Amino acid sequence: MFPHEIPPDWSAAREELREAMARAGWTPDLVADAEVALLELFVNAWRHGGSAAPLVVIALLDRVLRVSVSDGSPLLPAERDSSDPYAVSGRGLHLVRSLTHRFGAEPRKSGKSCWFELDAAA
Repeated sequence: MFPHEIPPDWSAAREELREAMARAGWTPDLVADAEVALLELFVNAWRHGGSAAPLVVIALLDRVLRVSVSDGSPLLPAERDSSDPYAVSGRGLHLVRSLTHRFGAEPRKSGKSCWFELDAAA
């Protein structure tokens, strides 16, 4: 494996996410869902967006978690057909959509931001 094939370290973003959700009393299941969704967006920003260090913003407002991951590529993501059970890639955005309550992507002045939201359990 070449150095450019090794994804950047996402442990600081993951730890910040865990701590914020734990302080707010979120259930372990929702924390796990948020971690997987964050990892998918983070790796996509590195792999497809060309970002060596994707920018992660985590916000908790009124029992809604919003996580955004930004990179320098202007190309907005498109979900691929996931009907091939043997495909080795292409399921990440489907996974994010299934684990979260809302998901999207927005163009920025320089690149784009992909985001998801989760609602806290009542």
